[in-house]
Amino acid sequence: MTELALRLVNAHAASRSWLRRLRTFIGPGFLIAVGYMDPGNWATDMAAGSALGYSLLWVVLAANIAALFMQYLSAKLGVVTGHDLAQLCRMRSSRAVNLINWIGCELAICACDLAEVIGSAIALNLLFGLPVLYGVVLTVADALLVLWLTQRDMKRLEKLVYVLVGTVAFAFLGELILARPDWLAVAGGAVPSLTPLGTSTGMLLAVGIVGATVMPHNLYLHSSIVRGPKSENARGRATRLGFVTWDLILALMLAFAVNASMLILAASAFHENGITHIATLEDAHRLLQPLLGSALAPILFGVALLAAGQSATLTATLAGQTIMQGFLGWQVSAALRRVLTRLIAIVPALLAVLFFGEQALGRLLILSQVALSLQLPFAIAPLVRFTSNKQLMGAQVNATWLSVLAWLIVGCVVAGNAVVLWQM
Repeated sequence: MTELALRLVNAHAASRSWLRRLRTFIGPGFLIAVGYMDPGNWATDMAAGSALGYSLLWVVLAANIAALFMQYLSAKLGVVTGHDLAQLCRMRSSRAVNLINWIGCELAICACDLAEVIGSAIALNLLFGLPVLYGVVLTVADALLVLWLTQRDMKRLEKLVYVLVGTVAFAFLGELILARPDWLAVAGGAVPSLTPLGTSTGMLLAVGIVGATVMPHNLYLHSSIVRGPKSENARGRATRLGFVTWDLILALMLAFAVNASMLILAASAFHENGITHIATLEDAHRLLQPLLGSALAPILFGVALLAAGQSATLTATLAGQTIMQGFLGWQVSAALRRVLTRLIAIVPALLAVLFFGEQALGRLLILSQVALSLQLPFAIAPLVRFTSNKQLMGAQVNATWLSVLAWLIVGCVVAGNAVVLWQM
């Protein structure tokens, strides 16, 4: 065998070995990615696409890049230190600061759960005609189903996540094929422009997109589920971090494709047809068939929405456990924890339907994502501080340019939140 042929054989064997090892680490990134496709993303992306066309597509891109960056820091923190973000906040913050941060995290999870409640209830209404009010109450049952699943083997849970994420992705691929968007205009929307942010609507939607994408509870969860055994040495941690990073990149690329597809679909189907105000997801569902000329379009929409709501429930459940145990050191029953969170989330949804009608749920969905954005700095600021600490991170400490970029992201989020609060 020639030297060149031998090198090719060795390279092929090394590649197969690398892929086999990568498969053992695939999972946590996709579990995190489902939180980037929840009904809150649907509401903000649909509203942005219908109101402003493709012009906020660059915000979706920027938010996903920021999410990838922050999730990487979260994974690095968990792999290197062996502690999750919530545990380190408890260990390295005062009692008062820790308590305030925990309350903020719990409110963020309730806001996220609210989006899942509303999204699942709307999906049940669209697919089966179940009244939204009954659908909201019925979501308590899916909380119990998730509890049963989270008590099973984690690999089984990851397989369910793959099915749900795949359902959402393929549904939107079908929608885009039916919509036939103007891809030149799509490319133009990916170019950053401050013009659409000059209005209160544009700024509110942009901040909602950020809150729906860079979810604070995902940062706590990711740092928890990627940790290796305590006996793992420095070389093993570095290897683990490399594979975890690839898992994250692949998962968030898929999440970005889905989020971008939502906005592109809304811009193509609604904005380009002169429909610039999609108030609810029901409006979007009702208009898809006449605008796209296919009875399949609204069915795909409803199925994907139901899958998105159920998949996001998984991460909220796991994140809630991580946050309570990390911040407070409490070992609370998973059943009690999940049911309480879901009941708290149901209350505003029920009140909105009873007093303002089902049309109020669309606005409530967007506001829930703005609430997530308001909580975000309280998660990413300590994350950046910890990963920039040489004593804590050792050789894996953030480089200077990395820390500067991370603090710049924190500043942008805070500034965007401040503008929205002032406008409101």
